[in-house]
Amino acid sequence: MNSNILEPVSKTAQEKYEELKAKGLKLDLTRGKPSAAQLDLSSELLALPGVADYTADGADARNYGGLQGLSEVRKLFSGILGAPAEQIIVGNNASLALMHDTISFALLKGVSDSVTPWSQQGEISFLCPVPGYDRHFAICEAYGIKMIPVAMKEDGPDMDQVEKLVGADASIKGIWCVPKYSNPTGTVYSDEVSGRLAGMETAAPDFRIYWDNAYCIHHLTDEKVEVANILELCAKHGNPDRAFVFASTSKITLAGAGLSFFASSKANVSWLMGRMQFQTIGPDKINQLRHLRFLKNEEGITALMERHRQLIAPKFEKVLEVFERELTGLTGVTWSKPLGGYFIGLEVPQNCARRVVALAKQAGIALTPAGATHPYGVDPEDRTIRIAPTFPGIAEVAQAAEAVAICVQLAVSEAS
Repeated sequence: MNSNILEPVSKTAQEKYEELKAKGLKLDLTRGKPSAAQLDLSSELLALPGVADYTADGADARNYGGLQGLSEVRKLFSGILGAPAEQIIVGNNASLALMHDTISFALLKGVSDSVTPWSQQGEISFLCPVPGYDRHFAICEAYGIKMIPVAMKEDGPDMDQVEKLVGADASIKGIWCVPKYSNPTGTVYSDEVSGRLAGMETAAPDFRIYWDNAYCIHHLTDEKVEVANILELCAKHGNPDRAFVFASTSKITLAGAGLSFFASSKANVSWLMGRMQFQTIGPDKINQLRHLRFLKNEEGITALMERHRQLIAPKFEKVLEVFERELTGLTGVTWSKPLGGYFIGLEVPQNCARRVVALAKQAGIALTPAGATHPYGVDPEDRTIRIAPTFPGIAEVAQAAEAVAICVQLAVSEAS
């Protein structure tokens, strides 16, 4: 663009931005939280299981014990997790806590097939597909685990890159994966990618896939996308202990009072329970029982998730509608169109993401910090912004999307 053309475009974007700031907005798109309306869908949990309903697995659920979780709850989620009930552990409200604990246990004691604890093996590394989930990266950073970024493609991580790295470096002990509707792009892993992860040669004999299937039933369309069963694939390729599968009901029932799940091989379940026995005498079985009474069966879970979809899908549609109208044609600006999950990934021209977030903050719109989608909070190209539309009302989502679009327009015009 020559200067004669650039000036009026820049002026228009600046004028829009000044009008935006004058509105005095206070909007938050920082985290993928359920809205109050979504939490209301599970309000019945607060009255369950009832004062006289506390017997489960032939025992008093109010008391100690039951380290693996109630058998009926494990059976209820067996199909969703892709594992038999005996290979599932039910924890308390956060699958993130289970991920954290498996990392810390591996560092202190090693995993089921480790010769020595990870912490005694020198530098430890994890592969981190980017853009990815900031809380995964935070766990690694907290424990001094080196993070190695690998590119995320349309069907999952760049497997040529992954296979080359894990085949040559025994310090690489794991890879973070959000295989379905991944955070923040909505990427779905192809069967080929899953198969290669399960069967690849690794220099580390105790390598682990951290399979965080957080959005396994969180569909936004009528299309119910499925991913391969990673536990079955690992067993098929002779690596039965390779995958740790995690999930939770945090975005199914009550985010602060849900259930978390760990599914893996029999050896890995025994390993984790062996470590957990020193941490707790048992989980909150009353909460497990109330979930069992509320959800009842897989059909009940499916029906509840459809009600979630009716609440949040219009918010995603609104953001995409605004972006399509306001950002189409801007060089270097793209965005994902997820079929499920909780996020939209927005890509802006190089060295513009931080500027967009700063402009938004000045206009009263809180966005996830630029760089949060990459290890150590550093996006080398400064391009990726995570958009989380679920928590605000739809009118606020529309306002926020318009505001973000204006900030992108201004940042792009400044950089041109």
